[in-house]
Amino acid sequence: MNKVDFLLIGQGLAGSLLAYELIRRGYRVMVVDNGGANASTVAAGLINPVTGMRLVKSTDVDLLLPAAKRLYQELAAQFGQTFYLEKPMLRLLRDETAVKQAAKRLHTAGYQAYLAAVRPSLATHQNAPSGWLEQKQTGYLLTKPLLACLRDYFITQNSYDQTAFDYQELDVTLKPQWRSLTARQVVFCEGHHARHNPWFSWLPFQAVKGEILSLQLATGSLPQQILNDGHWLLPLSETQFRTGATFDHQRLDCQPTAAAKAELMDSLARFSPSSTSATVTAQLAGIRPCTWDKQPFTGFHPQHPQLALFNGFGAKGSLQIPLYSQRFADCLAGLVPPPSDISRHYAAHFPG
Repeated sequence: MNKVDFLLIGQGLAGSLLAYELIRRGYRVMVVDNGGANASTVAAGLINPVTGMRLVKSTDVDLLLPAAKRLYQELAAQFGQTFYLEKPMLRLLRDETAVKQAAKRLHTAGYQAYLAAVRPSLATHQNAPSGWLEQKQTGYLLTKPLLACLRDYFITQNSYDQTAFDYQELDVTLKPQWRSLTARQVVFCEGHHARHNPWFSWLPFQAVKGEILSLQLATGSLPQQILNDGHWLLPLSETQFRTGATFDHQRLDCQPTAAAKAELMDSLARFSPSSTSATVTAQLAGIRPCTWDKQPFTGFHPQHPQLALFNGFGAKGSLQIPLYSQRFADCLAGLVPPPSDISRHYAAHFPG
């Protein structure tokens, strides 16, 4: 029987960055993943510190963003390629109310690091009579190549098993055992699949399907900034871009739909008319592991503390997971309590 310290289930962004953190601390780790697509590989990986109609800073962004940048720079140096690209974002101001809210935030302490100024309409995107709010320290993570590099790294560390994980193969009576492995701790990092996990399905997940289009512009050029009007336009080159994303709480599958495509194209017509002539080259769908209280789920099973969960980052994974992976590694080492501890849901949701 082989022994590891931590058996991690799932190689999305959460499982990958947690595994990387544990390995560099000297722990023996095994990552189990079926090798298929997941929400992390489909997502655009956007990082946007100020969001919503009221232009509110993301919780703990002053800590989360520097930690994310440091880790992505470290990974870039290790693997010899860039994964995080910083790019300004222009947020459409729809009316005078939005203009006033933007002006208020521009003069609010703590927001100056993330907001630049109100800009007039772009020459190629004239459908913005009230202008745009320019946001700073925004960008996007190239999740697919990053996860590929980390998978190859885990393989070199003898820390990766590409196989479908079957819950029935896990024995948790004493020390967790799975096939030929004994682990000190099992950590489930399986995204929306946790809704079907026999130990953690009681948690109030609110999975949300999202769809994204990739497009090719035949003529003209794209702006250098990310455009945002609820939906976003992310320029990848002078003629290639992505747009998204939709939110569907009902059809929780990974099949692209004509309705989502129409929604995204209609949105482009409103805030980026010159982009509607582009050809759709791909349409992808994934399921975000969102949560009822909009906070991640990390912590331990109330009856089986050898089983842990690191999940629920939803649409903010690229921003949140780097710091959370460090804090949860500290937690697994017994140094600190879990960040965003699932024990907050024991009383109301755990049936045991």
